[in-house]
Amino acid sequence: MIRGVILKLRDTGLMRLSGSIAVQVRGKGHLNRPRIKNPHWFLRQKLSNIGGSITSENKVFINQLVRDNYSEPDVFQNFNIDEQNLMNAEASFSPSIVNSQNRRCGTIARKIGEYPLWLNNGEKIRTTLLQIMDNHIISYIPPEKYSPAHFPNVHNFNKFGCLLVGAGNVNPVWLTKEYSGIFQESKVMPKKILARFLVSPEAALQPGTVLNVNHYRVGEFVDVRGKTVDYGFQGVVKRFGFKGMPASHGVTKTHRRAGNIGGGGEKGRVWPGTKMPGHMGNRWRINKGLQVLRTNLKYNVIWVQGSAVPGATGGIVYLYDTILPHRKNKISPIPSTCYEINDNGTADKWGEKLHNFKDISVLFKNE
Repeated sequence: MIRGVILKLRDTGLMRLSGSIAVQVRGKGHLNRPRIKNPHWFLRQKLSNIGGSITSENKVFINQLVRDNYSEPDVFQNFNIDEQNLMNAEASFSPSIVNSQNRRCGTIARKIGEYPLWLNNGEKIRTTLLQIMDNHIISYIPPEKYSPAHFPNVHNFNKFGCLLVGAGNVNPVWLTKEYSGIFQESKVMPKKILARFLVSPEAALQPGTVLNVNHYRVGEFVDVRGKTVDYGFQGVVKRFGFKGMPASHGVTKTHRRAGNIGGGGEKGRVWPGTKMPGHMGNRWRINKGLQVLRTNLKYNVIWVQGSAVPGATGGIVYLYDTILPHRKNKISPIPSTCYEINDNGTADKWGEKLHNFKDISVLFKNE
């Protein structure tokens, strides 16, 4: 019955992102399993059949128009951020000033690889490059209207609103009418990836606001959420790092097996949580307290410390201000977002502890 109601609402287009329907949860392992299907509040994005009655001439014209206006930026493509456009956006909307206790909006980024940096004392550190992919605010749901469907028992959820953020341009010809209607309020082109971020009402942003790397300042700490690499079904040696059996001395065909998994007697059963072969990866993980060491406004890339960001190269991750109490931004007040360009006129911002190879390090005196 519940499934029939969900399908009926989805087909009629009445279901929205803020809706919630109680669905019974079966099985005690539901928290650890990956979510293969989209949640029930997610609208159908792509059409099944396209261009059945379009002539070949019109199809060429539509494809050319889409390539000119809706082409997705490449990983290393210059975003061509115009200073005049930023000034116009800042004039139309001035970000609010909030304190460090308020929760700001996050961003959607793509993991594009790892890169070493050096400190002033010569120490080499490893960093991960994350590119913020043309983020725009799509809509804002105030706290009195936002009802989360998958966090029904979390405390103090009524004090946070919800910001819907989109990233990555997509061909609108392939989208359904219901999915395209989400972007009417913000007046931006349809996005391929959508994410919801809980924000304080003081840090809410208007629809259509652009989010770039200046949303984070050098020296701040962020949390990165991503899905780990999917390795499929693996054994205990690869999944948990087991040693395995000896290579000889009577061992036959059990060199990479787990061995004994439990004793008999009074409680002769396999205990929950026993390390056994199974599906490896494809789980959501969060790395907390990663410091922003460098930002580049030209390519919209930030460098975060460490090389353990979850996900493969080219994967999608979500960034937001850290929740660790000892690494939160102690500078108060802070803007809800930022449009500023560097004071020195460059698109690069380096941390104080980093050695910038563009600076002069050796001086020679004329004798």
